[in-house]
Amino acid sequence: MSRHLFYRAADIVQLIRLTARSLCTQNPKEHLTLRQQINGIRSIVLNNPKKRNALSLSMLDSLKDDILADNSDDLRVIIISAKGPVFSSGHDLKELTSAQGRDYHTKVFQACSQVMTLIQDIPVPVIAMVNGVATAAGCQLVASCDIAVVTDKSSFATPGVNIGLFCSTPAVALGRAVPKKVAMEMLFTGNPISAQEALLHGLVSRVVPEERLEEETLAIARRVCQASRPVVALGKATFHRQMAQGRDAAYATASRVMVDNLALRDGQEGVRAFIEKRKPVWTNKAEKAHE
Repeated sequence: MSRHLFYRAADIVQLIRLTARSLCTQNPKEHLTLRQQINGIRSIVLNNPKKRNALSLSMLDSLKDDILADNSDDLRVIIISAKGPVFSSGHDLKELTSAQGRDYHTKVFQACSQVMTLIQDIPVPVIAMVNGVATAAGCQLVASCDIAVVTDKSSFATPGVNIGLFCSTPAVALGRAVPKKVAMEMLFTGNPISAQEALLHGLVSRVVPEERLEEETLAIARRVCQASRPVVALGKATFHRQMAQGRDAAYATASRVMVDNLALRDGQEGVRAFIEKRKPVWTNKAEKAHE
């Protein structure tokens, strides 16, 4: 698996570039997001740069569909990126006027919350690949991803307070990604933070030069693909679960999951491979070695 992925790295880079460029002459309303997959790595590109990749209800529905599409064992990792200089400017404010009405507004924020929780609940890692500005719900999207690789020219903000709409839903993800006082300053002032500041505070995982963004992101994705899918899925679900618990409950949860992990065929294969000093051969199936 790992050798095959290594030799296909150039193909995956081309995949992301072609995904970002394809369909650009067609109606953007029909293709608000673009999805391609190769060797277990799914690329989803926000494809409405003329509207700063705003997370309209249609964009959110398209993003949700692309995340959920064909989630077979072949899917190992998802990369979310964007076309244009803005990763996402957040919600489409034209959808948030009184003319749309309370019911429509409720539908927009419910859809957004569903996408953000889906990113954390889906059993594969989701990586944000950011080259530009991410504000409001766009910043929320980055904060919701498991990993975020960004260029040094990227910036992040929650400026809703300055237009009379406090970023309360972005604050849910932001407040779980950065220290409280950092989040509160961003929320109360709307001031942007740089990529390096975002790295310092834990909003992003890695800051790289623009020319290395795809290479660095794909290196992480390929590394994920080398691990056992059910082991990664179990680990991701457990991490999010225990983070919401107190210390003692978290240890109890994690301890039970470690035992469950050892009961998996891939768990036992990994232990044996280490003892026998060889590379593991994963089944990538959630099959048990013992009860």
